[in-house]
Amino acid sequence: MDESYAAVDLGSNSFHMIVANLVDGNLQVIDRLKEMVRLASGLNDQQELSEESTQQALECLQRFGQRIKEIPHVNVRAVGTNTLREAKNGHVFLSQAHLALGHPIEIIAGREEARLIYSGVAHSLYDEDSQRLVIDIGGGSTEVIIGRKFDTYCTESLYMGCVNVGQRFFEDGKIKAKRMRKAMLFAMQELESIETMYKKVGWDRALGSSGTILAIRDVVQAQGWCEAGITAAGLQQLQEALLAIGDSALIDFAGLPDRRKPVFASGVAILSGIFEVLNLDKIEVSEGALREGLLYDLIGRVHNEDIRDQTITALGQRYNADIDQANRVRVTAEQLFHQVKNDWELDEKADLKLLVWGALIHEIGLSVAHNQYHRHGAYLTANSDLAGFSRQDQAKLAMLVRSHRRKFPLEEFAQINNAQKVSVTRLCVLLRLAVVVHRSRSTRDLPMIRISVNKNRINLDFPSDWFDDHPLTRVDLSTEQGFLDAADFNLIFD
Repeated sequence: MDESYAAVDLGSNSFHMIVANLVDGNLQVIDRLKEMVRLASGLNDQQELSEESTQQALECLQRFGQRIKEIPHVNVRAVGTNTLREAKNGHVFLSQAHLALGHPIEIIAGREEARLIYSGVAHSLYDEDSQRLVIDIGGGSTEVIIGRKFDTYCTESLYMGCVNVGQRFFEDGKIKAKRMRKAMLFAMQELESIETMYKKVGWDRALGSSGTILAIRDVVQAQGWCEAGITAAGLQQLQEALLAIGDSALIDFAGLPDRRKPVFASGVAILSGIFEVLNLDKIEVSEGALREGLLYDLIGRVHNEDIRDQTITALGQRYNADIDQANRVRVTAEQLFHQVKNDWELDEKADLKLLVWGALIHEIGLSVAHNQYHRHGAYLTANSDLAGFSRQDQAKLAMLVRSHRRKFPLEEFAQINNAQKVSVTRLCVLLRLAVVVHRSRSTRDLPMIRISVNKNRINLDFPSDWFDDHPLTRVDLSTEQGFLDAADFNLIFD
């Protein structure tokens, strides 16, 4: 039976949606939708989205939502990029967007955006072993990636896009030589910090993806300046043609949509700066981009090939976590979860994954210092680049690490979405209990611990006489009773 999937990309310039069927392990795209919302131009000086841009975005998402209404919820993923990372009132927009689309919107970090873009490009290529440079110029940021096959070596997201650079250098639409050079120099300055490293790593072929680069490719080829891809000479001719035209409103290149004209010159300036800094003679153009990468990532999750599992393993190794202890805590946490999941209305997949990841990395803060290591661990979790994780999931995971010992930090749960606060709090309780019973770090197997819950009342049942041989665990659980009581949980054990 065919499975349908959908990926939605809320970019700073355009919103995209791709719908595909998975047929015998192969992806068949059945629909693509794109609307130029230009969300980035709706940010005011206080970095807040205007009512007008918000309304336009929500209307687009309602249309997208209608198209994917029949697709299973677990088979849809929607992400927001640079503008929603920057927007101070983004949380208000996200709740409205959830209602409009019918699905939650995840905010992804710049490097995660870069990884997904590379994945989308890599899945559209057939060469097996070349090292690739991938460039993606969006509305609010530009991603530059080096990778081979499906693995990335360098991922960077730079704060320059066709919308924000256009607002800065071409706000009135006038295209002058001085402005073009200033915009190019701005792009070159952004690239300065990565130039040496990228050239050292090197690449065999360079590719561009997404709307800005596709539009430039279409124009230079329609004008006969390039036969394939985009060449440095063709880009130079395009730049000269834009300067001769002198005004974005007067641009009349065949195949260039009217809505792209206001941001076209800034896109050309950014790409010209990249060509100059990285000494590029030519780039090929890929049809794959962020939404395709998102789609393949989503299918991997549904079919238990989740890159987040690899990310957590790597994080534990990076900070020298005691893997044996982490796994002991994980096993017990899983056992407790399965006994209470129905009564506590926990999700078999999403919530259990979060709990397992929390158990595996709960001690990474020890790499900083033993004192307050749960705080150090939470900071590392919240602020590391974690491949596959949205900002929201990273915040929840950091909360598990922060809350696994000592005082229950209820005031810090304010950053968690209200709808998810109850489940995250309950996962924290399960992780705490698993940590407490393994505090001795003994390699001996624990007996079967029975747990039952009724709202915030928790009963733990140990084999009779077990505490006679484990008096310290009894004391530890008594201490935990006090911590949980302050968080309005009633722990009873015998």
